[in-house]
Amino acid sequence: MGTLVSADNTWVLMAIMFGAVALTIFLEQKYAWASKISGAIIALIIALLLTNLHVIPASAPVYDDVVWGYAVPMAIPLLLLQSDLKKIRHETGPMLVIFLIGALGTVVGALLGYFLLKDLVKGLAGVAAMMTGSYTGGGVNFTALADAFHVDDTLISAATVADNLNMAIYFMVLLGFAGNAWFRRHYRHPHIDAFEAGEHSDTETHAKEYWKRKDISLKDIAYCFAYSVIVVAIAKAIGGALSSVIPTGNWFLNMLNTFFGSQYVWITTIAMLFATFCPKQAESMHGAQEIGTWLIYLFYFVIGVPASISLIIRNAPLLLVFCLIMVVVNMLFCFIGGKLLNYPLEDIIIASNANIGGPTTAAGMAISQGWYRLVGPAMLIGTFGYVIGTYLGIIVGSLLGA
Repeated sequence: MGTLVSADNTWVLMAIMFGAVALTIFLEQKYAWASKISGAIIALIIALLLTNLHVIPASAPVYDDVVWGYAVPMAIPLLLLQSDLKKIRHETGPMLVIFLIGALGTVVGALLGYFLLKDLVKGLAGVAAMMTGSYTGGGVNFTALADAFHVDDTLISAATVADNLNMAIYFMVLLGFAGNAWFRRHYRHPHIDAFEAGEHSDTETHAKEYWKRKDISLKDIAYCFAYSVIVVAIAKAIGGALSSVIPTGNWFLNMLNTFFGSQYVWITTIAMLFATFCPKQAESMHGAQEIGTWLIYLFYFVIGVPASISLIIRNAPLLLVFCLIMVVVNMLFCFIGGKLLNYPLEDIIIASNANIGGPTTAAGMAISQGWYRLVGPAMLIGTFGYVIGTYLGIIVGSLLGA
């Protein structure tokens, strides 16, 4: 069946795509319900509806060439400009330890979920890689690993739906733990005590609170784009060269070839090194987070485009179970590890949130609960998750033969 807009009508497709992303950001920052759903899922739903109503085509050169080819790789260096490892190590304290324990739980959960469900979901190895990255870092890792392992677009869409539903449930569980008498009895909770002893007021939506207007100049925009393109160009050259010289033939060599030959591993490495050893230059590039996030929102729109509603309905429940297994294992590692180390309940909750949802949701939860001293560390460890998430996802995907 034909569509209202043809696949070669690039300008109209870009107008729809850019307009949908703008609408997504408006809704996320204006309405609490949209902020809770997240911009990612709203962008995906808009694209899914437009495709299934035959307004736009399920495939087009602009999706592959512009978004997958350029927007996705360019977003990652910009989003990693905050990944100063020295700053993360000094300022996060116990939360970083719990975060790393949770990351191990994420990997264990991915392997367990894969072996339990691999016969029921085709292509689950690729999903395991994506979700390992996502549940260690966030959307930037999900995006990189989806491209690195060439995961089927419909499977990506179903995984995104399952992921967001699962996160919504888990965040409510985490908030329930914060108010639960049993957890308060068995864990220290100094931030909860301090908040309940003082006065507090409601805040704006988490999205609007985080994305406040910032100072930005023409020079900032020029530097951001130049930096991003240079990093990607160098990473592609390194990955291509190593991929051609590292042999394959068994699982270990295949994993090495996949890991060291991936442009995303080198994009992450170069960006992390720049942020760590050139922190003043990284901090001076205003607008990097905004530009990088906007590029990632284009990705979320595009992964919703080829999605079949019937296939999503069929796959999403199984992927929801898979994501649930990963989250439960992560939770067990975080809360048991935190208890053994006698860490505060609030640090454990925010660290697990940073694993599963990334820095913005972790910071948002800290803000919403009045744990203001944890907002900075939440952002830092969540950003650190961006650094290690792609590495772990590549390893998991390679081990499972994705």
